[in-house]
Amino acid sequence: TGNQSRMSPTFVLSWLISMFFYSSFLVNGGKVLVFPVDGSHWVNMKVIIEELHVRGHEVTVLRPSDSWYIKPDSPHYKAITLNSPAGFDSKGFGSFVTRTLNMQRQGASIWTRISLELDMLNNFNEMNKLVLQMVEEMFEDPKLMQSLHEAKYDLVLTDPAIGGGVLLAHRLGLPLVLNVRWTIQGEGHQAITPSPLSYVPIPGSELTDKMSFKQRIKNILYYIFTCLQIWYITEPNYKPFVHRYFGSDIHYMELFQAADIWLMRNDFTLEFPRPTMPNIVYMSGFQCKPSKPLPKDLEDFVESSGEHGVIVMTLGTLVERLPDDITEDIAAAFAELSQKVIWKHKGRRPNNLGNNTLVLDWLPQNDLLGHPKTRVFVAHGGTNGIQEAIYHGVPLVGLPLMFDQHDNFFRMQARGVAKVLDFGTLNKDTFLEGLKEVLYTPSYKENMKKLSSLHRDQPMKPLDRAVFWIEFVMRHKGAAHLKTDSYKMTMIQYYSMDVAAFLFATVLLFLLVSFSAVKFLIRQIFDRSKVKKE
Repeated sequence: TGNQSRMSPTFVLSWLISMFFYSSFLVNGGKVLVFPVDGSHWVNMKVIIEELHVRGHEVTVLRPSDSWYIKPDSPHYKAITLNSPAGFDSKGFGSFVTRTLNMQRQGASIWTRISLELDMLNNFNEMNKLVLQMVEEMFEDPKLMQSLHEAKYDLVLTDPAIGGGVLLAHRLGLPLVLNVRWTIQGEGHQAITPSPLSYVPIPGSELTDKMSFKQRIKNILYYIFTCLQIWYITEPNYKPFVHRYFGSDIHYMELFQAADIWLMRNDFTLEFPRPTMPNIVYMSGFQCKPSKPLPKDLEDFVESSGEHGVIVMTLGTLVERLPDDITEDIAAAFAELSQKVIWKHKGRRPNNLGNNTLVLDWLPQNDLLGHPKTRVFVAHGGTNGIQEAIYHGVPLVGLPLMFDQHDNFFRMQARGVAKVLDFGTLNKDTFLEGLKEVLYTPSYKENMKKLSSLHRDQPMKPLDRAVFWIEFVMRHKGAAHLKTDSYKMTMIQYYSMDVAAFLFATVLLFLLVSFSAVKFLIRQIFDRSKVKKE
């Protein structure tokens, strides 16, 4: 009270002025246009959308009519539904998953790997074609485009694993923020940062940042393979589209590289050390949150585990069921453990299910991982699940099945927090052995606790950091001061080949002139001495 009585009118006036200027930098009621990717990518995009809504922003989501995850009605956003089949078809995706699992069980031959990759590439190719067809229909719909222009959005937020949102942002002339782990050309960093192949491993190579000579050869071969993927999928789809709508002088990747902010869905607890850029904002684990109390029946089951604790198993939302013989082996392995097991499993109930195993169609994954009695998380290796395991400090047993899951789990294995099993050779014995190794080897738990501590030790929450930078772009109409123009350079300019050639030519010219001059002088001296002798 004494301090308040001594506040001068000048101090109060200064405080009010500073608060006025501070409030002028706040964003009130910004308008965000979201072009998301369906499936599991929508799960984390939805977290950002909900937070933007809480902070008073108006969010509009573009969705194809057959969207699997993206609902047309929500209290957090309004949807514009486009008459397009560019969403994720649950039945078609289920067939793809079944084919993938069956191929993996045929053995670990080079032909199996090639078949898996080709099948995945063909699916990605069709997906990109459908998205570009949807975007083309949007561009050719003057009424829709006029309404999007007139809405006066502050920015476009998109996932660049599919390029529709990037193309739309350029068409509308709006600032662009990426919620990114992958682009249409592969891992996000590869599109925007220097990525020396000597110590930056290509995803899928299962290499660390410390490579031997042979491993560097392997890394370069994987890089060449990613270039072939780009040539097979990205170039034939995006290059003609961009040339048709934006001009032949624009390369399609320039539109991605021109994004104002890259909200990267990983950090250096998952990523190996590597170069980065000023407009990359790391928000790994932004979807993670403290656990809530479990429903009473589930809590009673968990508490009944006593000192042995609980194992949680789920293979995500995209893999609803495994082959029956595999589920029988998994159930038999669980039955031999002292721990209680909570297993998300759809389909036929295994015949040899133990009394210690509770099978559910759905489980509160985050709340279970945050429970003090949870000992191990059996997972497929999706980024969201792995980040939640890191956040809660729960070691992992991995059953990677497709996409980036093998790469994610390799990184966890390299840090000593996960045991990775091969689905192609999985049986009761290998599964049980893997579980026991993680359960009874203390280093797995200790290493995961250290990783969790590193991940949590941040000056602000990842979600707050992500929303801050979205609002930053709204306030300043972009973030041009954080972007490099290197993407506008040709390869010759970027690597200074022209400068090197000029310097080499200059040195060569200098040496030639010097040599000619010396030769001339020697000849003159020789001629004079010859004349004197005569």
